[in-house]
Amino acid sequence: MSRRLENLDAERQRRLFDATAQEFAEHGYEGASLNRILTLSGMSKSSLYYYFDDKADLFTTMIERALMALFREVGGLEAGALSAETFWATFEDRYRKSIAVVERDAWLVRLGGLFYQLRGSPRAGASTDRLFLAARQWVEEIVTRGQDLGVVRRDLPHSLLVDASIALIETLDCWVVAHWEALSEAEKERLPAGHIGLFRRLLAPQGAAP
Repeated sequence: MSRRLENLDAERQRRLFDATAQEFAEHGYEGASLNRILTLSGMSKSSLYYYFDDKADLFTTMIERALMALFREVGGLEAGALSAETFWATFEDRYRKSIAVVERDAWLVRLGGLFYQLRGSPRAGASTDRLFLAARQWVEEIVTRGQDLGVVRRDLPHSLLVDASIALIETLDCWVVAHWEALSEAEKERLPAGHIGLFRRLLAPQGAAP
């Protein structure tokens, strides 16, 4: 997030992002109005453009804040904290906890859909690049850590494993966003084991125990 935003006091940040979430929830990305956000938050247009480049930057920053809040609630995923024994189980545990959070706040699913809608926009999609860059850096660290622990394969190029993991993450994200409302409770309960199982089959050394 922008370093400038750190200079905005916590209460004004809360009002701004509450107004931003309300506006995007009610009107979607294309229909959202910066003028309505300004009215709801009490922020001036000059102040908004001091902290953000445009609507896409504001929206992407809101996504970043939502992800940070989610990670604080479900627990971190620091590569250095993983061991060979906990590597795959940790990802499944965090996924399961994330589903519980989303069950309480379905807006997070809607937010994901709006994010990928923005991601696909030729004009405004570039604002999401910083999130994907951060995600890629994290995946690179996870793959390296897994290789050091002997739970991630070494027979394929490191960059290929990272690219394939990023593609699988994005595919699963989009699928969950598109199908969330139609999934039964039992199907949601099976998602962590099923989806982490896909990563394990992709990344685990050949012949490793499932």
